[in-house]
Amino acid sequence: MTDPTPDPSLDPAPDTETTPPPADPLRPSRTSGAWIGVVALAVVLILLVIFIAQNTQDVHVSFLGWDGEAPLAVTLMVAAVGGIVLTAVAGSLRIFQLRRRVRSTRS
Repeated sequence: MTDPTPDPSLDPAPDTETTPPPADPLRPSRTSGAWIGVVALAVVLILLVIFIAQNTQDVHVSFLGWDGEAPLAVTLMVAAVGGIVLTAVAGSLRIFQLRRRVRSTRS
């Protein structure tokens, strides 16, 4: 006598098309990203104010013939901003170079 239950190995392939999961109401958004940026910037600003308040003594600065006195915090901040600018310029030039290379290979 035959078994009334079908053999699972003979069944056709199950439906492989799946429905997308429902939208997550807690997914990241532009607003949440902006809020995180504002909070991070506020923390950095507070740390910067503390740094400036603790480093008010004057130091002697000499650079390429310039000579003078400036608060330590200002001197360090100018050096840090100069480093950031140099890094941004080098990174921007590299991005420009890569975009130009991609554009030339497409045409």
